[in-house]
Amino acid sequence: MKILVTVDGSDISLRALKYALGLGKLLAKPPIITMLHVDPAPFPGVERRIGRQAVAEYHAANHEHALSAARAAVKRSKIAVQELSEVGDVAETILAVARKRKVDLLVMGSHGRSAVKGILLGSVSTKVIAQTDIPVTIIR
Repeated sequence: MKILVTVDGSDISLRALKYALGLGKLLAKPPIITMLHVDPAPFPGVERRIGRQAVAEYHAANHEHALSAARAAVKRSKIAVQELSEVGDVAETILAVARKRKVDLLVMGSHGRSAVKGILLGSVSTKVIAQTDIPVTIIR
Protein backbone atom coordinates (compact mmCIF):
# COMPACT_ATOMS: atom_id res chain seq x y z
CA MET A 1 0.00 0.00 0.00
CA LYS A 2 1.24 3.49 -0.87
CA ILE A 3 0.24 6.23 1.55
CA LEU A 4 0.84 9.95 1.02
CA VAL A 5 0.73 12.12 4.15
CA THR A 6 0.82 15.90 3.92
CA VAL A 7 2.65 17.82 6.64
CA ASP A 8 2.96 21.55 7.21
CA GLY A 9 4.40 21.83 10.71
CA SER A 10 1.02 22.13 12.42
CA ASP A 11 -0.20 19.89 15.25
CA ILE A 12 -3.01 18.57 13.07
CA SER A 13 -0.60 17.48 10.32
CA LEU A 14 1.51 15.71 12.94
CA ARG A 15 -1.64 13.85 14.05
CA ALA A 16 -2.27 12.89 10.42
CA LEU A 17 1.26 11.49 10.18
CA LYS A 18 0.85 9.54 13.43
CA TYR A 19 -2.42 8.12 12.09
CA ALA A 20 -0.69 6.94 8.90
CA LEU A 21 2.15 5.42 10.91
CA GLY A 22 -0.33 3.61 13.15
CA LEU A 23 -2.17 2.32 10.11
CA GLY A 24 1.15 1.15 8.68
CA LYS A 25 1.79 -0.98 11.78
CA LEU A 26 -1.57 -2.72 11.32
CA LEU A 27 -0.94 -3.77 7.74
CA ALA A 28 0.43 -7.24 6.99
CA LYS A 29 2.95 -5.85 4.49
CA PRO A 30 4.86 -2.65 5.36
CA PRO A 31 3.42 0.29 3.42
CA ILE A 32 5.32 2.83 1.38
CA ILE A 33 4.66 6.07 3.24
CA THR A 34 5.64 9.39 1.72
CA MET A 35 5.60 12.52 3.85
CA LEU A 36 4.98 15.57 1.64
CA HIS A 37 5.44 19.23 2.44
CA VAL A 38 4.29 21.75 -0.14
CA ASP A 39 5.42 25.32 0.31
CA PRO A 40 3.26 27.84 -1.53
CA ALA A 41 4.98 29.61 -4.38
CA PRO A 42 5.77 33.27 -3.70
CA PHE A 43 3.78 36.01 -5.35
CA PRO A 44 4.85 36.85 -8.89
CA GLY A 45 7.79 39.22 -8.95
CA VAL A 46 9.12 38.32 -5.50
CA GLU A 47 12.01 36.28 -6.88
CA ARG A 48 13.03 39.15 -9.13
CA ARG A 49 13.01 41.54 -6.17
CA ILE A 50 14.85 39.49 -3.54
CA GLY A 51 16.77 37.06 -5.72
CA ARG A 52 16.60 33.37 -6.56
CA GLN A 53 18.96 32.42 -3.72
CA ALA A 54 16.84 34.19 -1.08
CA VAL A 55 13.68 32.45 -2.35
CA ALA A 56 15.44 29.07 -2.31
CA GLU A 57 16.62 29.66 1.28
CA TYR A 58 13.11 30.71 2.30
CA HIS A 59 11.60 27.51 0.89
CA ALA A 60 14.36 25.36 2.42
CA ALA A 61 13.68 26.88 5.86
CA ASN A 62 9.94 26.29 5.52
CA HIS A 63 10.50 22.67 4.43
CA GLU A 64 12.83 22.07 7.36
CA HIS A 65 10.37 23.58 9.85
CA ALA A 66 7.49 21.46 8.55
CA LEU A 67 9.46 18.23 8.44
CA SER A 68 11.52 18.50 11.64
CA ALA A 69 8.71 17.70 14.10
CA ALA A 70 7.45 14.97 11.80
CA ARG A 71 10.88 13.30 11.71
CA ALA A 72 10.75 12.71 15.47
CA ALA A 73 7.43 10.87 15.15
CA VAL A 74 8.78 8.81 12.26
CA LYS A 75 11.90 7.89 14.20
CA ARG A 76 9.83 6.64 17.16
CA SER A 77 7.60 4.55 14.91
CA LYS A 78 10.48 2.65 13.26
CA ILE A 79 8.61 2.68 9.94
CA ALA A 80 10.49 3.78 6.85
CA VAL A 81 9.11 7.03 5.48
CA GLN A 82 10.18 8.92 2.38
CA GLU A 83 10.35 12.71 2.52
CA LEU A 84 9.33 14.93 -0.35
CA SER A 85 9.36 18.73 -0.52
CA GLU A 86 7.69 20.69 -3.32
CA VAL A 87 6.88 24.31 -4.12
CA GLY A 88 3.63 25.33 -5.81
CA ASP A 89 -0.09 25.59 -5.33
CA VAL A 90 -0.65 23.33 -2.33
CA ALA A 91 -3.79 21.44 -3.41
CA GLU A 92 -2.67 21.07 -7.03
CA THR A 93 0.78 19.86 -6.00
CA ILE A 94 -0.63 17.30 -3.55
CA LEU A 95 -2.88 15.93 -6.28
CA ALA A 96 -0.05 15.83 -8.83
CA VAL A 97 2.26 13.97 -6.45
CA ALA A 98 -0.51 11.53 -5.51
CA ARG A 99 -1.19 10.76 -9.17
CA LYS A 100 2.48 10.49 -10.10
CA ARG A 101 3.24 8.13 -7.23
CA LYS A 102 -0.01 6.18 -7.73
CA VAL A 103 -0.87 6.30 -4.04
CA ASP A 104 -3.64 4.19 -2.57
CA LEU A 105 -4.50 6.57 0.28
CA LEU A 106 -4.03 10.26 1.01
CA VAL A 107 -3.92 11.29 4.68
CA MET A 108 -4.10 14.95 5.64
CA GLY A 109 -5.21 17.27 8.40
CA SER A 110 -8.52 19.08 8.21
CA HIS A 111 -6.67 22.37 8.43
CA GLY A 112 -3.10 23.48 8.90
CA ARG A 113 -0.99 26.53 9.47
CA SER A 114 -3.04 28.56 7.03
CA ALA A 115 -6.40 28.16 8.78
CA VAL A 116 -7.36 31.85 8.36
CA LYS A 117 -6.39 31.78 4.69
CA GLY A 118 -8.48 28.61 4.32
CA ILE A 119 -11.55 30.38 5.63
CA LEU A 120 -11.14 33.10 3.03
CA LEU A 121 -10.00 31.04 0.03
CA GLY A 122 -11.23 27.51 0.75
CA SER A 123 -9.27 24.83 2.51
CA VAL A 124 -6.67 22.64 0.85
CA SER A 125 -8.37 19.49 2.11
CA THR A 126 -11.68 20.54 0.54
CA LYS A 127 -9.99 21.20 -2.80
CA VAL A 128 -8.15 17.87 -2.71
CA ILE A 129 -11.29 15.88 -1.87
CA ALA A 130 -13.23 17.61 -4.64
CA GLN A 131 -10.64 16.86 -7.31
CA THR A 132 -9.49 13.28 -6.66
CA ASP A 133 -10.78 9.76 -6.90
CA ILE A 134 -8.09 8.52 -4.49
CA PRO A 135 -9.43 7.70 -1.01
CA VAL A 136 -8.68 10.56 1.40
CA THR A 137 -8.63 10.34 5.18
CA ILE A 138 -9.03 13.69 6.90
CA ILE A 139 -7.74 13.94 10.47
CA ARG A 140 -9.24 16.46 12.87
